[in-house]
Amino acid sequence: RSFVVIMPVAASAIYFLNLRGDVLINRLYRDDVGGNMVDAFRVHIMQTKELGTCPVRQIGGCSFFYMRVSNVYIVIVVSSNANVACAFKFVVEAVSLFKSYFGGAFDEDAIRNNFVLIYELLDEIMDFGYPQNLSPEILKLYITQEGVRSPFSSKASDKPVPNATLQVTGAVGWRREGLVYKKNEVFLDIVESVNLLMSSKGSVLRCDVTGKVLMKCFLSGMPDLKLGLNDKIGLEKESQLKSRPTKSGKTIELDDVTFHQCVNLTRFNSEKTVSFVPPDGEFELMKYRITEGVNLPFRVLPTIKELGRTRMEVNVKVKSVFGAKMFALGVVVKIPVPKQTAKTSFQVTSGRAKYNPSIDCLVWKIKKFPGQTEPTLSAEIELISTMTEKKSWTRPPIQMEFQVPMFTASGLRVRFLKVWEKSGYNTVEWVRYITKAGSYEIRC
Repeated sequence: RSFVVIMPVAASAIYFLNLRGDVLINRLYRDDVGGNMVDAFRVHIMQTKELGTCPVRQIGGCSFFYMRVSNVYIVIVVSSNANVACAFKFVVEAVSLFKSYFGGAFDEDAIRNNFVLIYELLDEIMDFGYPQNLSPEILKLYITQEGVRSPFSSKASDKPVPNATLQVTGAVGWRREGLVYKKNEVFLDIVESVNLLMSSKGSVLRCDVTGKVLMKCFLSGMPDLKLGLNDKIGLEKESQLKSRPTKSGKTIELDDVTFHQCVNLTRFNSEKTVSFVPPDGEFELMKYRITEGVNLPFRVLPTIKELGRTRMEVNVKVKSVFGAKMFALGVVVKIPVPKQTAKTSFQVTSGRAKYNPSIDCLVWKIKKFPGQTEPTLSAEIELISTMTEKKSWTRPPIQMEFQVPMFTASGLRVRFLKVWEKSGYNTVEWVRYITKAGSYEIRC
């Protein structure tokens, strides 16, 4: 194996410009570029038609990484090889930091009203061109100056406890010490979106599931949490460590997994368990994708007959594949019809349906859809016969919206959620599963 080492951002300068190219604020971190580099950006990038083509340009031996946010351009200048993704990540996080100080606003006015605060923040978040801590929760512990807030900004949040030593220098920068709750609770939600393209015959043409593990923690002290899932790699590693097979039922393979910074990656790589000291409150623990073995919550069987140029018959059967004791909420089936539709009449065995001419669809809504049922819609459609309409109807796909509680299309399940804290208090854990429609389409 060969390894490529990518240099982090070594920014020589950062500029904030308005749409005319005027410098609002800037900070030079190194002396390897001249102060006139911003003139090169104006002449070679802003005054040409190439401004929106590529966010990275090289001019005179220097690279310019730039991004527009509202009516402000943020430009990072580097004179050596640098990680572009890291540079743009820094810009995104810096904008989020400024917004947290300015009450949610970041534009030319916010910058002009907060020069002193921005300079102080720029000195903290980048040192000699290298990114540092950009967490608003931590920076507000020792940069306590409040920004000038827009009259349209959100309400100011309460000031945190001004004790930042551990947060700045310690290993757990996302959680402060001294948290105390009367009732220690953990809420865990697995939220999945199903993306599907199915043929009119019922065969799956494309399917995947994207999921998130969302948590809300109200725990005292500095707890250590351990999450076990029924993923194949984790169960295989557990059986190796215990020297005996693990009885786990169905296992799944997770693809494209990304974790919150609180997850101990060293332990995950060695033991394949998700161990972490959680932030306080809400956060996204991990994201993942599934491409194999997806459990589809619904199957749709459409039959559309064009009877000459002025009539159509539409029959749609929707079958809920999940368990009979479960149910879906807010089910919407959008069945496309031609633009020249004049009159519709239909019957449904469940829910309500109506014709929506603004989107050229029959919209069928079922508030509560039990599992293992097969409601149907039958419709007769009268069309206006026009001489100008020579093109045949392209038949757009049927689209579905839904939400199924306590069901996962991937089959992902929480096997255990353990909370350990040195004081030994008891915790209450709540686990919930929700599956939603992403792009759920059926050809007709």
